[in-house]
Amino acid sequence: MTSPTEPVPDSYRRAAIIGGGVIGISWAGLFLARGIDVVISDPRADIEDIVRTGLAEITPALAELGLPTEDLTAGLSFEADLATAVAEADIVQENGPERLDLKQQIWRTIEDAAPAHALLATSTSGIPASAIATALRQPERLVVGHPFNPPHLVPLVEVVPGEKTSAETVERAREFYTALGKKPQVLHKEVPGFVANRLQSALFRECVHLVAEGVVTEAELDEIVTSSIGLRWAVAGPFRTFHLGGGPGGLPHFIEHLGRAMEDNMWPALGSPTFDEATVNTLVDQAHDAFGTGTVEELAAERDRAQITLMRALGETPDSGPTHA
Repeated sequence: MTSPTEPVPDSYRRAAIIGGGVIGISWAGLFLARGIDVVISDPRADIEDIVRTGLAEITPALAELGLPTEDLTAGLSFEADLATAVAEADIVQENGPERLDLKQQIWRTIEDAAPAHALLATSTSGIPASAIATALRQPERLVVGHPFNPPHLVPLVEVVPGEKTSAETVERAREFYTALGKKPQVLHKEVPGFVANRLQSALFRECVHLVAEGVVTEAELDEIVTSSIGLRWAVAGPFRTFHLGGGPGGLPHFIEHLGRAMEDNMWPALGSPTFDEATVNTLVDQAHDAFGTGTVEELAAERDRAQITLMRALGETPDSGPTHA
């Protein structure tokens, strides 16, 4: 990750975060720790309590990353009126519900009210920018900046341009997320769910199948993943892993000698489960058995501590230092 000694550009002094849920809170914590003032716009009456509680929960993780957290919320404000919230924003990061009609309504208001220089990004986890931008007069301004949850911790941000997103907008988004300490990846074309969520979904489908079929329990499957491919993929992704698995012949040798068998024997045997009543009951009961002794907040904190330990071992955590020029 980028060191805090590489400051966020002066052109990004104020961020408007639309939606104060889990993703919005996580973005807010990272932006604030990077020296960016944040205004959160969310219509819920209790949003301030929700956000401040959430920020308090993630502050230890931000501190572990080497980011300054003293007076973290000094630059935080709230504005229920969307147009007012974005009126002075340098970056708008939208995290609203995954409904195309609602996102289009939100972005019409943002386009009308935000400054001409503002970077406009949506955190949508699957709706293409092209679809949202059909509601805009200037579709070239909108880009997907999809984080991997939680955004304050996991480095990846998928930058996904729409059909009419300008190259300038894409480059500005890439530079901004890099300055935040993230690892942005610009996708070459739009695809539903982007890349990371598609991979996660494919693996999770087989996880559900194996548990529903009684091959393993949820707890056992999690142990298998974290003791094998989870460790492996943390240092070398699937393609590099199988390139190495091919020995001196690399990936071509792997495909010829192991990949063909995978295609013929393994792929057809993969499951296609559904979330029918029996499957859901099995998953819920096992989740309660495996994780029911801790609250979600406690489990998330435990996950974050372990994630930071791993990132530190891989050299993915920033050094302490100033965050803004």
